[in-house]
Amino acid sequence: MQVHISLAGDNRMRISWVTDDKSAHSTVEYGTSPGKYSAKSRGESTSYKYLFYSSGKIHHTIIGPLEPNTVYFYRCGGQGVEYQLKTPPDQFPITFAVAGDLGQTGWTESTLDHIDQCKYDVHLLPGDLSYADYMQHRWDTFGELVEPLASSRPWMVTQGNHEKESIPLLVDGFASYNSRWKMPYEESESSSNLYYSFEVAGAHIVMLGSYADYDEYSDQYHWLKADLAKVDRAKTPWLLVLLHVPWYNSNKAHQGEGDDMKAAMEPLLYDAKVDLVLAGHVHAYERSKRVHNGNSDPCGPVYITIGDGGNKEGLASKYIDPQPKWSAFREASFGHGEIQIVNSTHAFWSWHRNDDDEPVRSDSIWINSLVSSGCLSEQKFGARKSLL
Repeated sequence: MQVHISLAGDNRMRISWVTDDKSAHSTVEYGTSPGKYSAKSRGESTSYKYLFYSSGKIHHTIIGPLEPNTVYFYRCGGQGVEYQLKTPPDQFPITFAVAGDLGQTGWTESTLDHIDQCKYDVHLLPGDLSYADYMQHRWDTFGELVEPLASSRPWMVTQGNHEKESIPLLVDGFASYNSRWKMPYEESESSSNLYYSFEVAGAHIVMLGSYADYDEYSDQYHWLKADLAKVDRAKTPWLLVLLHVPWYNSNKAHQGEGDDMKAAMEPLLYDAKVDLVLAGHVHAYERSKRVHNGNSDPCGPVYITIGDGGNKEGLASKYIDPQPKWSAFREASFGHGEIQIVNSTHAFWSWHRNDDDEPVRSDSIWINSLVSSGCLSEQKFGARKSLL
């Protein structure tokens, strides 16, 4: 039950699922033909207790190496339903679907239906998954709700405030999230499942933890600095960051909540020439111009808030007036985003309202990579000319 997949290092995928049977094996059989499994992997399992709730057996098994842009058929635990997944391409073009603050409402179902119509390779989710909010069985119903999509394309997630679920002296924060949604933090040399990075095709993607320590003395800060320093922009010209609490937000909801993290980490992102920063938390959509330190800057990231996936709390419809100069487009509607990275220099971002048919783009823009814009010095990116 609750099968979902995620990227787990070079040419590998992590298969995660839950069983009621505590004796079930954490094995995955897989191959490129239906019903014919040429390989088998054994993984690990865990479980957790939350007050009077006891989870099923939660399995995590890594399969691979896998061929890029290939359909695989797989079966969990040596029996039961056969699933199929498609691995992402190893070169451009590549398409990401993006939706945060999903929850389990009718709007969530509409968002997932729209995403299902998108020919995407990887789903990016900047926090607030199930909105279980201490009711642990709602993690199970969320896993069942997203399984049709999450079992066929990798879902890469980071935590939001609704994942914390801590009870002082009784339950540590993020116990449910960390048990169920294991991400490739170890593969990216992070010490915490709350922040990590991965590479796919020509993009390096950093998932930050808004609810992990982030000041200049923190493990996350030092990990981020080291991770950004390793990025080879000749190999991965696109650099994206996801986090839950937006740093640039002109909505009255959650105003200023990202300021401390922004003060600590914005210089790192600017120095690394991050192209795009995606956030959730605010239940509305907003896209910025390229911005740094509160001002338009041609070498700063584009910031997008996309916390409008379908949560139970409704939309955040009140904005600050006048609209800040850095804010390019804003609207309180449920929907999802898509970013198609076409090549090393150009990507196409589009936002799709649930109210519209999927092909309708309510907001869209071509984005030039900072690699191609002359923002990286030759000292930081000696190979830049070879890309142009």
